[in-house]
Amino acid sequence: MSCGASYQTEKSETETTARNQRRSRTKFTEDQLNILIKAFNQTPYPGYATKQKLALEINTEESRIQIWFQNRRARHQVQERLEHEKDLEASQDQDHPEEKIHGREDRRCRTSYTSSQLHTLITAFTNNPYPGIDSREQLAKQIGVPESRVQIWFQNRRSRFHVQKKRERDELLQHKQDQERNL
Repeated sequence: MSCGASYQTEKSETETTARNQRRSRTKFTEDQLNILIKAFNQTPYPGYATKQKLALEINTEESRIQIWFQNRRARHQVQERLEHEKDLEASQDQDHPEEKIHGREDRRCRTSYTSSQLHTLITAFTNNPYPGIDSREQLAKQIGVPESRVQIWFQNRRSRFHVQKKRERDELLQHKQDQERNL
């Protein structure tokens, strides 16, 4: 192997490691947590505007608020499940207000991408379907959207990709079975 090839391999491994790094853990102060907990107790599913207001109030990104609420709801649901199992006979028909379906006004507006933005995202996906925070932030800056939207785009794209691959495998299997029957 030549020196150039060795350098390329080392550089490639370094870039891959940097690309796949996770975002550092967000640490909230006690005051910030009190504000978040109070908001969660009022509504565990805040709308986009509420999350933006909270982000301004505690001086952090809206995407970090969104993740905090997701994690808090997950923890809250686990605790509720444990409590529910303890008194299952007494509360068979207990209502769970946190499971109600929310209206569209609570949702974030759908993000529309231009053809050039999509081309950039698809190219990046082809190179690496699991980009790290650094890569996502660079892509976000390049195409002019928040990093959280790039993250969601990759999640959705991976999901579609897996569904498409499964469909192709099923169709191929069906085609083989049809051919065997015709023989």
